[in-house]
Amino acid sequence: MQGCGLIVEYNPFHNGHKYHLNQSRIISGADCMIAVMSGNFLQRGEPAVIDKHHRAKLAVTQGVDLVIELPYYYAVQHSELFAEGAIKLLSALKANYICFGSEHGEINGFHEMIKLLRSNQTEYETQLKLSLHQGNSYPKAHEIAWRQIGGEHLSIDYTKPNNILGTQYLLKILQIDSLIQPLTIKRQQNNYHDQAISTPFASATSIRKELLSDHPLRKIEDSVPSETLDILNKYKSNYGCWHDWEQYFPFLHYRILTMHPDELKQIHGMKEGLENRLIRSMTDASSFEQFMTNVKTKRYTWTSLQRVLTNILTNTTKSEIEIKLSSPPPLRILAMSQIGKRYLNHLKEYDPIFYTSNKKPYPDYGLDNRVTSAYYSILNTEKQLTAKKQDFKPPYMEV
Repeated sequence: MQGCGLIVEYNPFHNGHKYHLNQSRIISGADCMIAVMSGNFLQRGEPAVIDKHHRAKLAVTQGVDLVIELPYYYAVQHSELFAEGAIKLLSALKANYICFGSEHGEINGFHEMIKLLRSNQTEYETQLKLSLHQGNSYPKAHEIAWRQIGGEHLSIDYTKPNNILGTQYLLKILQIDSLIQPLTIKRQQNNYHDQAISTPFASATSIRKELLSDHPLRKIEDSVPSETLDILNKYKSNYGCWHDWEQYFPFLHYRILTMHPDELKQIHGMKEGLENRLIRSMTDASSFEQFMTNVKTKRYTWTSLQRVLTNILTNTTKSEIEIKLSSPPPLRILAMSQIGKRYLNHLKEYDPIFYTSNKKPYPDYGLDNRVTSAYYSILNTEKQLTAKKQDFKPPYMEV
């Protein structure tokens, strides 16, 4: 059997994801569609609107055959580490292909970009460090370095978020000497950060924005499959909410104002001096939006700050992340179809170790338990207990 990997978040699953899934199946010709999916907290340092178990189940109902969780310490990271974790998992799963959505839409442009980066690696890295030292954010420093080595003369625009991720996927495939063949399809009609709903293809950002407005499901119904509407409705009915940062603000407020600055310094992603800025900004803030506005500067982007705040919420330290990144990421199954089950049986000859629950000796048990507790902390106690039990059940299996 051949497998095609998809690196996803499905926050929530929408028509663009469905298009990507279907086109990936067609152009790869693979038997099994494998999704490596972020867990309850995502790459941009945000809580997923619904938890990983419901998103994994939804993915399988839409045609994904196997959903593997991208561990927290790879999921809530900048593009390089995010890509590294996902490619390592797909390589362990013996995926033949990876197919990603991009603004460019042609794989040759990515190969050109890789060739340029590798042949000018020293100059690129020097310029990147200089730009960061000058106080630029990582995305801006990255753009300056890219232009310095002549990247603007290529057909691909390396400043676009999905083009950046795609390039990292190809770099990681080369670095770990994987046999995965990269493929790409062009994103349809919307930009990654679009705030306004467009149909039939809307960005996940615009869909999440509408979910927090009046009559949200009515506004997004033309942009998502009917099963997405059903599972969103059931989730809110069962747990009383969808997840967003404002609901976590009281917990974040408590954490920051009761932690010693030396403790904050140990949190993963914390830059020198940021701990004091966080404490000062939190003292006068009455909402997450106000707090972020107070903290954000040219040096600290919204996304990088959210990742730090997620690590504060989960008490994830620099030393803990270093240890986790030094070992291969575990293969944790969240959901599968019958085809996915057959693919797992097909992999037995390679003898990979799969984990289907959060019970010991699952290697990430301690960190994962904290992440799970933090994510469900906004629910009442009874609902928290119910939600956490999902981690100890077998993965969802499509009949």
